[in-house]
Amino acid sequence: MAQGWSDGSAAETGLRIRRLRSQRGLSLSELARRAGIGKATLSGLETGTRNPTAGTLYAIAGQLGVPLAALLTTPGAAPPAVPDLHGDAITATLLEAFTDGGVSTELYRLRIRPGPAQTSPAHGPGVVEYLTVFSGTALVGPVGAPVVVRAGEHASWLAEGPHTYAALDESVVEAGLLIRHPLAE
Repeated sequence: MAQGWSDGSAAETGLRIRRLRSQRGLSLSELARRAGIGKATLSGLETGTRNPTAGTLYAIAGQLGVPLAALLTTPGAAPPAVPDLHGDAITATLLEAFTDGGVSTELYRLRIRPGPAQTSPAHGPGVVEYLTVFSGTALVGPVGAPVVVRAGEHASWLAEGPHTYAALDESVVEAGLLIRHPLAE
């Protein structure tokens, strides 16, 4: 069952965004501009009065130079009940996030709904995504060069540019998505 954004989880995510933005010396206006979102949207996220979409959080995380999980969880804290992230075509559930050997790794359960494609914004330099499809058929990868992945197959791509997720038939694609972020030295 999908979890909804409670006032508490939205507020905690907003505080993490504000803290990371401040640490990087970015104004609200500058981060909103860089992420391609409205200033009012970013302000609402930071105050916990707006529920974020997957695309919005990915855009913010990319501009802050952090993995998405850094906006959803606090490093070293007990794993919280993180709400599902919803986008135009996807629902993502964070299953695990950890750092080892200079790499941050996130594991998601990904569901791709039939209909419109989901375009995810670019991640930071060196970020690689690995998708394993358990059921259905997906079209995934860099915009302009996506690949077809069927049940039992996997694909990987450098996620430094916009990339897409789409279901190719009328069934929901069930998949695992692993994202590896090299950490700044």
